[in-house]
Amino acid sequence: MKKPIIFLIDDDEAVLKSIVRDVRSEYRKEYRILSTTSAKEALDSMKDLKNQGETVALFLSDQRMPEMLGVEFLEEAMDYFPEAKRALLTAYSDIEAAIKAINDVSLDYYLLKPWNPPEEKLYPILNDLLEDWKGNYIPDFAGIKIIGYQWAPKSHQIKDFLAGNLVPYKWLDFENSEEGKELVEINKLEDSEFPVVFFEDGSFLKNPSLTDIGEKAGMNVHATQKMYDVAVIGAGPAGLAAGVYGGSEGLNTILIERRAPGGQAGTSSRIENYLGFPKGLSGADLSRRAISQATRFGIEFLSPQEVVDLEIKDSYKILTLKNGEKVNTKSVIITSGVNYRKHPAKGIDEFTGAGIYYGAATTEAHACKDQDVYLVGGGNSAGQAAMYLSKYARRVYIVIRKPDLTSSMSSYLIDQIAGTENIEILGNTEVIEVKGNERLEQVVLKNGQENSEEERDAAALFIFIGASPVTDWLKLDLIKDGKGFIETGPNLSKYDNFKDSWKLPREPYLLETCIPGIFAAGDVRSGAMNRVASAVGEGSMAIKFIHEYLSNN
Repeated sequence: MKKPIIFLIDDDEAVLKSIVRDVRSEYRKEYRILSTTSAKEALDSMKDLKNQGETVALFLSDQRMPEMLGVEFLEEAMDYFPEAKRALLTAYSDIEAAIKAINDVSLDYYLLKPWNPPEEKLYPILNDLLEDWKGNYIPDFAGIKIIGYQWAPKSHQIKDFLAGNLVPYKWLDFENSEEGKELVEINKLEDSEFPVVFFEDGSFLKNPSLTDIGEKAGMNVHATQKMYDVAVIGAGPAGLAAGVYGGSEGLNTILIERRAPGGQAGTSSRIENYLGFPKGLSGADLSRRAISQATRFGIEFLSPQEVVDLEIKDSYKILTLKNGEKVNTKSVIITSGVNYRKHPAKGIDEFTGAGIYYGAATTEAHACKDQDVYLVGGGNSAGQAAMYLSKYARRVYIVIRKPDLTSSMSSYLIDQIAGTENIEILGNTEVIEVKGNERLEQVVLKNGQENSEEERDAAALFIFIGASPVTDWLKLDLIKDGKGFIETGPNLSKYDNFKDSWKLPREPYLLETCIPGIFAAGDVRSGAMNRVASAVGEGSMAIKFIHEYLSNN
């Protein structure tokens, strides 16, 4: 945690040196001591200190300075740090001005020069001021701060990105946060520039891209080597497992993720049926452990970074990244996962990111406090999200077309939901329309069994329906099934065009696509089990086949 600051200002260098010496000797363990001979220089530094999340506990200023009087300096400094204690260092002739300042700028105290001995004439006074200040002091958050509007899609996107990458941040809703308004005013920002992301060094980005935020936050978005043994595209459970096993088995491995590690599993509030964790663990915790494990084995992890093309040159694979850079690799594992299918209800697009979210969106749970929320979907992800949201929302409604959850959700989740008073299942029901003004406010439900419609107030709608594979970036002609999932292994032989791309005497390995050296694992693969454990297994298996492929090429 940053130490609070004691700021000393006096234009006489000899006096300043003396007061700095005495203050530092007594308070340096608990406070940072800053000093300057220029009141203007001190004021110029105030904005930077404020942006950096610094806290000034005490200003001690000389009264008679050529640039401005001490009283004038303290009055302007109050705009930046109104809670700081304010004291004047004065000569006997300035006592009248100091007394007047007690009323004019809420001066807390004035000290006469000289202050020797400090043990009698300086420290007792400063101790009293600082103790009084500490009584009301709440340490500021040291880290990234986001200023924006609660229901703006871009604000949600940034919060979701940082949370997914396990980067701590503080959200400042401009409409409700005094701190946010203060930072906007100090830096002369316009609401058209929202969201604004402030960093610990005091710098900020206006309406930034995720890549800009990632680079500034210290994430790696540039490949550093000319050639890799294996490139893993997507850091869901399958990709993370491939990264861990690739690194641990000595392969020069690069793992590329467009948003945040963990995939859909990474957004889960609680995974309770994963082997070895009897109390369950969150998707974020699983992702954190896996990334730490993989990087310990020396893999290179790029995030946020996106692969936009994959080409073949001789037996080598060339990846094109969104920033135009190329990555050369001997083999590829595609673990890009799936996205939730777009909901067809009227008005969905208008409020996506402004009350309507695909997936768990745990970053928005606090905004749903004591309100009604709706979830569409009957799978495990929906059930886990419902349990999490039930801690905040007044009531959670799970909307499903089937009569109940028995055919699509694990029994342990069904039992938990049944035992949670503020979760209700709306069977034989679907959302056919959403309404609102700038944000979601109502959902229109249709009961298919009763053939009736009903409009209800809703703070948020979370969508967990179906899954479409993330393969739209692939220009390479890989064989896919009728739903767009990548075909691998023995299933390839049933396609008439298989032999057009496969020219080897051997059959494809179990997870290999129709192009030698390119593998697919996890949910993006046709026939995948759609479970975290099976995805981890496939990612691990893919590395075994990579070894076999590399040894024969």
